[in-house]
Amino acid sequence: MAVPEHFVKKIREAKEKQLKQLNLSRDFFYYDGDQLTEILTEVSNLSQLEVLILSGNQLTTVPESLTKLTNLTQLDLSGNQLTTVPEFIGKLTNLTELDLSDNQLTTVPEFIGNITNLTELYLSFNQLKTVPESLTKLTNLTQFHLYKNQLKTVPEFIGNLTNLTELYLSFNQLTTVPKSIGNLTNLTELYLSFNQLTTVPEFIGNLTKLTKLILGRNQLKKVPESLTKLTNLTQLDLAKNQLKKVPESLTKLTNLTQLDLSENPLETPPIEIAEDGIEAIRDYFRQLLKEGKDYIYEAKLLIVGEGGAGKTTLAKKIENPEYQLQENEKSTEGIDIIQWEFPLDNGRDFRVNIWDFGGQEIYHATHQFFLTKRSLYTLVADTRKEDTDFYYWLNIVELLSDNSPLLIIKNEKQDRHREINERALRGQFTNLKETLATNLATNRSLKELLTQIKFYISNLPHIKEAALPTTWKQVREALEEDSRNHISLDEYLNICSKNGFTLYNDKLQLSGYLHDLGVCLHFQDDPLLKKTVILKPEWGTYAVYKVLDNDDVIRNLGCFNRADLEKIWSEENYAYMQDELLQLMIKFQLCYRISGSKDSYIAPQLLTLNQPKYDWNESDNLILRYTYEFMPKGIITRFIVVIHKWIYQEQYVWRSGVILNKDNTKAEVIEDYEQREIKIRVTGRHKRDLLTTVTYELDQIHDSYNRLRCTKLIPCNCSTCKNSQNPYFYEFDKLKERIAYRKNTIECGSPPYNIVEVLGLIDDVIGLKQFNKDEQPDIYRQLNKADRSIIINNNIEATGSKTMSEKNEFKVGDGSTVIGAAGRESNNNTINATVNESPTEEKWNLSNKLALIGIIATLFVGLGAWLFSGLLNDKVIKLFSPEPATQQEQLD
Repeated sequence: MAVPEHFVKKIREAKEKQLKQLNLSRDFFYYDGDQLTEILTEVSNLSQLEVLILSGNQLTTVPESLTKLTNLTQLDLSGNQLTTVPEFIGKLTNLTELDLSDNQLTTVPEFIGNITNLTELYLSFNQLKTVPESLTKLTNLTQFHLYKNQLKTVPEFIGNLTNLTELYLSFNQLTTVPKSIGNLTNLTELYLSFNQLTTVPEFIGNLTKLTKLILGRNQLKKVPESLTKLTNLTQLDLAKNQLKKVPESLTKLTNLTQLDLSENPLETPPIEIAEDGIEAIRDYFRQLLKEGKDYIYEAKLLIVGEGGAGKTTLAKKIENPEYQLQENEKSTEGIDIIQWEFPLDNGRDFRVNIWDFGGQEIYHATHQFFLTKRSLYTLVADTRKEDTDFYYWLNIVELLSDNSPLLIIKNEKQDRHREINERALRGQFTNLKETLATNLATNRSLKELLTQIKFYISNLPHIKEAALPTTWKQVREALEEDSRNHISLDEYLNICSKNGFTLYNDKLQLSGYLHDLGVCLHFQDDPLLKKTVILKPEWGTYAVYKVLDNDDVIRNLGCFNRADLEKIWSEENYAYMQDELLQLMIKFQLCYRISGSKDSYIAPQLLTLNQPKYDWNESDNLILRYTYEFMPKGIITRFIVVIHKWIYQEQYVWRSGVILNKDNTKAEVIEDYEQREIKIRVTGRHKRDLLTTVTYELDQIHDSYNRLRCTKLIPCNCSTCKNSQNPYFYEFDKLKERIAYRKNTIECGSPPYNIVEVLGLIDDVIGLKQFNKDEQPDIYRQLNKADRSIIINNNIEATGSKTMSEKNEFKVGDGSTVIGAAGRESNNNTINATVNESPTEEKWNLSNKLALIGIIATLFVGLGAWLFSGLLNDKVIKLFSPEPATQQEQLD
């Protein structure tokens, strides 16, 4: 294979100008054809070279002639196909930096230990199972990178490298850490995440210069007190372990600003407190030490299921087993809450708040705000009807409850039995604990049912171990005894003061904690709602359902105004809180105000089912899809609320879809609930910008669920698929994996099976800003080198010439200047960007470049949201008529 001409030119230039650095790397964005498979002999004659970068090529060997480059201080061979390290490298004794990462190495040769001037050694992304003891001679080493290998142990000799300041051991198979690491007292950063560690060694506390300690994604069950000696620590990552308790002494690390405890089964401090960060944890322990601790023996029992299954009957039977069933008992509207108490073995009473949910479909949109963790769930099924969709309800609880335990209760009316595939359900849903049968009409097996409920709810993890300051419990009990539905913030603060609170922030911390538990509602980030503490959440939800169940609102396809609300909420307990209740509906993403109207609103879950007629320009579309293993109801209606200001002409919206218009660009977003997918098409001048906005908002909604299994599908942009309405689709996560492993091209799955650039696929649809945000820094570390040339397969949308500073300027092939993705479409659909850097200057790394492009893209995205004004209230109903439009609208 011929050596690409631009490499030859660089070598010639280095010779003529006697350059001290030569960059022959295949950049992250180059085509596979622009890679070296061999090194020209001319390189070995450049004896003046101090820096030689050969990363990202297809080198399988390196010629021994390079041994003549005795002045080399930096040699980068990362991202090649080397299976062995050439022996001559051991003779380059002036090397201070050697990068052999991202190759196919299974061993490190002994002679690397002869390069005693090395200060940085990169061996990551290989297949190493051990490292030779000869490396103990590298006493000048300050950085040692060994992450993403197959190490099961770390050799003891590593403790002799006492000048190390950074040690990277993440992504291996370590079960222990050698005691000798305690000798590395100059370490400032230690990375041990993604291993199999079960304990943190006490000797880690000897590393008193540490500022970063990364221990996430292991199997740690305890944090040693010795970590309190790490007084310089600023970042401690303990995420995704098995920690139940964190010692109070950690809060005394005054320089600690980042403490990640997410996804641990925490009991002390409560996970709701830990998720608020280190300052919240400090406040919690301070109050615990000052006020003493107590326990709240209280939990939620949430009863869900289809309407008419017997949920209300079960709730009342739990409270009073002698309760007699009523004929044609009215279905629950929203949520009913019943209190039930039973004695514990320790003599304390255990309080259960039974939440009886309405089963009608319209209420699913609000379940997410009340189906919470730290609860026991019961799914009631009517065995006569056989209409319970077990997979739907089990998925809903899994998505919204963070793996809380669940019992299936078969209400065998008239003693009709029904078999369910319990083994299959248990295999998929690990939180399913029992399947119990009863007949609520005759109380058959009711006693056994109550025994099981008492057992599971009293053994919830937070009950026995989650200590709270005594003042917190006192305020909680005071609020519980208050019969009012809501109180003002000032009244709440007063109650706190009467029960021993002195600091304002402590009072807000408690209300935030109770909000997270669903005990009360206090939206501290909302300018209106923050003034009110809702003591009875069912009061607010019942008010919401009064609107959604109102015959006039239903008849008007979800349209209502202030006058309607005054009638609906005319009762005394709502009359003076209408502004707050309306804001609550908006907060729950249940409605939005119509642009251009002062007091008209839409609840999109009540919109017409009919999709209006419209023409669509199918040429040059950007297309994206989301598919769901399980699709919770309400995603599209929540999306409509969030994105409503861009609804095209305020009328192209229906219950399962919407047409958006922004900056002369249209987007069609349609949910197909039966197929469990959302389809997106975008046409116009700023396609990618609008698509980025759409996907961002959908991703935000997705993130509000636990374990939502959703796949983002990116269309192929090859010559066959580019203008097709049915292109081949790639999984976005698979594309990101390919980038991480330097597989920069991929085959289209449709004939003629064209080869396309992976980054071009991502950049077309997602944009570099979003891609950069999602990626781990590890992927980019290899790219943080000098002299970058970037080629991006791109959809170029905007026209015109814009300029920026020379260092960050992006050039199209013919030399016209564009910014980011904006420009004109060239024949090969590429942008060529060249940035020349000196290795002695501060590196302008790829991550920064991508961030810059993202910032610019954000500026374009933010250019104006066109709000349509002049809508009269009497026209609102007509706009949302259930009849499809009789005249087609051209959406150009």
